[in-house]
Amino acid sequence: MFAEVLDVERITPGLIRVRFGGGDLHAFESTEYTDQYINGYFVPPDATYPVPFDLDEVRTLGDELRPRPRRFTVRKWDEEAKKLTIDFVIHGDVGFAGPWAKRAVPGDKLQFKGPNGGYSPNPEVDWHLFAGDETAIPGISASVESLGSGSHCVVFIVVDSHEFEVPIHTDATLDLKWLHRDNSTDPSSLLLAAVRNFDFLEGTYDAFVHGEAGEVRELRKYLVGEKSLDLETSSISPYWRRNHTDEAWRKVKKEWLADQENDI
Repeated sequence: MFAEVLDVERITPGLIRVRFGGGDLHAFESTEYTDQYINGYFVPPDATYPVPFDLDEVRTLGDELRPRPRRFTVRKWDEEAKKLTIDFVIHGDVGFAGPWAKRAVPGDKLQFKGPNGGYSPNPEVDWHLFAGDETAIPGISASVESLGSGSHCVVFIVVDSHEFEVPIHTDATLDLKWLHRDNSTDPSSLLLAAVRNFDFLEGTYDAFVHGEAGEVRELRKYLVGEKSLDLETSSISPYWRRNHTDEAWRKVKKEWLADQENDI
C-alpha cells in the first residue's frame, strides 16, 4: 500500500506533520485501536527504484539499497476524505524517516503496511495514565482525544523545552504535565521522578507508557511492582534506545525485551 504527500507542516522544532492522500488509501482499513500504526518503508538516498515497489524484489538489492522499515502511530485517519496524518519526530539529519519527512513535498510517495494496533483506553477502569516522550505524543494524543466527558486521564510527557509542547484536546478531564529536559540536571530521570511524586488517584487504572527504552523500563518496574498495574489492560514498550541508532536498537530489541520480563 502507498500514499502521496498532500502537505507538510512543522508543528514544533522537533515534530513534522505529514498528511497523505491518494494512492491506495481507498483500501485503508482503520482499526479499533487508538495506538494504531503503520510500518513505513523508507528508500535510501542512493536507491533509484520508485514507489510503489515490490518489497521482496528490492530486498535482494543488498543492505545499502533495501528500504528501511519504521513504525509510526497514526495521528489521524479521516475516513470520509481518505486522508492519513502521521507525525514524524526529527533528530537532526540522522536516520531515514526523519530526514525523509524534512525533505517531503506534495506528490512524494510513501509505501507502508498496516494499520495494526493493540491499545485503546480501557472503559472499565476509573482513570487512565499516559507517560512518554515526544515519540509517544501521537499515540497519547489520539488516545486522550478518544475519551469522553466521563473519563479522567493523567498525562506526563518529556520534551526538550516549552516550544516543543503541542496542544491536546479532549472532552475528558485532563491533567497534563509537560516535563522539560532543559530545566533538568538529569533528563533521563524526569519521567520516573514525576510519576513517583504524583499522588495516584483512587480506583483502578490502565497505562500507556512509551518512549526511551531505559526510562520506560524503570517506569514499568515501578508501576507493576509498587502501583499494582495490570499489564493485560495496558501498553508499555520502548520506541527507541539512548545511544543507539534505529538499526542498532532493532538488532538487540528482542533480547532486551526478554530480559525486561525478569524485572517483575
